[in-house]
Amino acid sequence: MHIDVATGLLSPARYLPSPNCDDRPDPRDLSLIVVHNISLPPNEFGGEGIDQLFTNQLDPEEHPYYQQIHTLRVSSHLLIRRDGGIVQYVPFHQRAWHAGESSYCGRSTCNDFSIGIELEGADDIPYEDVQYTRLNEVIETLCNSYPTLSYDHITGHCDIAPGRKTDPGPVFDWQRVSQTAG
Repeated sequence: MHIDVATGLLSPARYLPSPNCDDRPDPRDLSLIVVHNISLPPNEFGGEGIDQLFTNQLDPEEHPYYQQIHTLRVSSHLLIRRDGGIVQYVPFHQRAWHAGESSYCGRSTCNDFSIGIELEGADDIPYEDVQYTRLNEVIETLCNSYPTLSYDHITGHCDIAPGRKTDPGPVFDWQRVSQTAG
């Protein structure tokens, strides 16, 4: 894996630009990696719902759940699919709209200084081995490309938005996230 720091894009990820991003207040202040999960429809995998949500193209008539969320304007930097495929929606030097109201180590508005990585999954369905492999490869590449990132500052969405968010869920195995960049 490789990141072109000038463009903020990860290779070999498929790039599908999301309009749900903007400039970071300080592009040099990149200090947190946030792990999320998402499945659309809930607990179903492999469809186009996630891509459609992050690109504002979700059809509210396609599934009853979509009627509740089709107007959301959200994104993440990356999605790691169940088969290990990676989709990038927002370049790393831009602010993705993934964390919402959040706080980490006394700092609020985590979107300003974090990278959001979604795993295609659900809180109570075990993740695939290849997803952990890809997540570790991505984290290592991020830490090697951006010296302000470190393994000491990786957290779950549930930890920066407690009571509001539960992902990546209790089945996420934090022990499978490597502890050192390589």
